[in-house]
Amino acid sequence: MKARKVFLAIVAAMALLAWQLLQPVFLVQGGGRTLLALPVSRPQAFTVRFIHSVQKTPVEEDLAADAEARGGAGEFRLLRTRYQSFGVGLPFMESEGEFHEEGDYFVFDHMDRHFPALSLRTGVGTQLTLRAAGRTLRFYEMFPPGERIDLSIAPAYEALSGL
Repeated sequence: MKARKVFLAIVAAMALLAWQLLQPVFLVQGGGRTLLALPVSRPQAFTVRFIHSVQKTPVEEDLAADAEARGGAGEFRLLRTRYQSFGVGLPFMESEGEFHEEGDYFVFDHMDRHFPALSLRTGVGTQLTLRAAGRTLRFYEMFPPGERIDLSIAPAYEALSGL
């Protein structure tokens, strides 16, 4: 009888572990390793910040990782962009969102662009940074220029491959 209870406890623990490993996470990987893995039981807000390569001014993009979108496959939504000067690759069309100014920044709110995954690259002088869940990852200090940083929503077990 005691052996059966132990066996059932082990089976229950293994089932719980398997379930946890299948839960979606916001996964940030670069340099062949996992840099961040956050549960996304609800949309997870994060910000990507960089210095624009042409304008040489700061750009901040507020996004959300949403595991429930696209039929459970997950996606990223670009919600807002803040920048200090107009330039190549920065939003400017009225159809892209609601435009207003905040101090020294131009802001596009309610952009609602959708992406299944994101890849970023470090660059010379771009100071590529990601802020999420109270953590700041300064990719420009961690990797040489040209390093690819992949952002995805994946089962938690995929975070283990880069540890």
